[in-house]
Amino acid sequence: MGPEPDRYARIGPAAISADRIFDGHRWHDNALIVIERGIVQRVAPRDQSPVDCPIDVMPPGTLLAPGFIDLQVNGGGGILLNDDPTPDAMRAIARAHRRYGTTSCLPTLISDTRAKAMAAIAGANLTDDADGILGLHLEGPFISPSRPGIHRSDRILAATSDDLDWLGELSAVGSSMVTLAPECVPAGFVKTLAASGIRVSAGHSEATSETLTRAIDDGLSGVTHLFNAMPAMSAREPGIVGVALADARLTAGIIVDGIHVDPLVVRAAFAAKGWSNIALVSDAMPTVGAEQDHFELMGRQIQLRNGRLVSENGTLAGAHLDLASAVKNAVTLAGISLDDALRAASFVPARFLGIEHRRGTLSAGARADIVALTGNLDVLATWMAGKRSE
Repeated sequence: MGPEPDRYARIGPAAISADRIFDGHRWHDNALIVIERGIVQRVAPRDQSPVDCPIDVMPPGTLLAPGFIDLQVNGGGGILLNDDPTPDAMRAIARAHRRYGTTSCLPTLISDTRAKAMAAIAGANLTDDADGILGLHLEGPFISPSRPGIHRSDRILAATSDDLDWLGELSAVGSSMVTLAPECVPAGFVKTLAASGIRVSAGHSEATSETLTRAIDDGLSGVTHLFNAMPAMSAREPGIVGVALADARLTAGIIVDGIHVDPLVVRAAFAAKGWSNIALVSDAMPTVGAEQDHFELMGRQIQLRNGRLVSENGTLAGAHLDLASAVKNAVTLAGISLDDALRAASFVPARFLGIEHRRGTLSAGARADIVALTGNLDVLATWMAGKRSE
């Protein structure tokens, strides 16, 4: 990916003020964010704005927070990445989610041919931070045939050491990740990917706790959509879920739409892992940000029915979800504190990607990616590098 341009920046300081500001760590009441050249300078009381600094004053009751970061975005705005793994499609998907407070994302390609995956890597390499694209997420194709979810069985592939050559190209594509089944890849596969800077996550897998722990020792650091496409934890078989809840080295993504995971289970996961290791993800499909209730997923018809995206046989096919709704659901359905929900949508995914000093926070030196929310947690506005999005 290219260097981060400053096309959103303005010369001289500007500020945004609101009744409440959450900087990713703590709250500030009656405060403002001072921004210069797209970078946060400080969060300060309202009466400490710089001289001659234009101030964007938010309506009463507004809260400001770090812009959301989505690690798993299959599509949006009527576009599915698997259909069009190009830079323009990735930019359009990111734009579709921006209205929902997502200022950065990882466009996600589900299991497909090696050629399609390589095309997606090449496409992502032509995007940059200014597009709201941090990297690429390859969800598959090296997953378990026993846990395909909506992935086509003929697109699930057996990994060989030769696959490390083209997968290694992801290390040059911003902050990228691969979801795989640890039990389905050769010895050393996870270690090689992780050593190159690629985040490796377990998903669509039946790995035992012993297999997963060995993969963590090799550098695996994530779990993709916790509880989904993996065996349930039991008294004598902790499996992926048990390790994910117990091992602080893992960051677990979770889909909080009230459908994929029961709200009480969401609450239990947050209670087990604390705020620092759970990331809200959308697993969004093309219907998000689009006026459509169906689409085709690699030859299969997917319908939106009562908030569920399902195939003809009833299999869940991603989610009709955005991160603003995931934050609201975490608070209103699962009883998660607003602080923890906001962190799970911003700081935690940033830390998982190793960019927490410049994303997912409104601390001095971070990029001024910001979301404004109403008291009901609806998105009022978003800013990327200090520039308000349309």
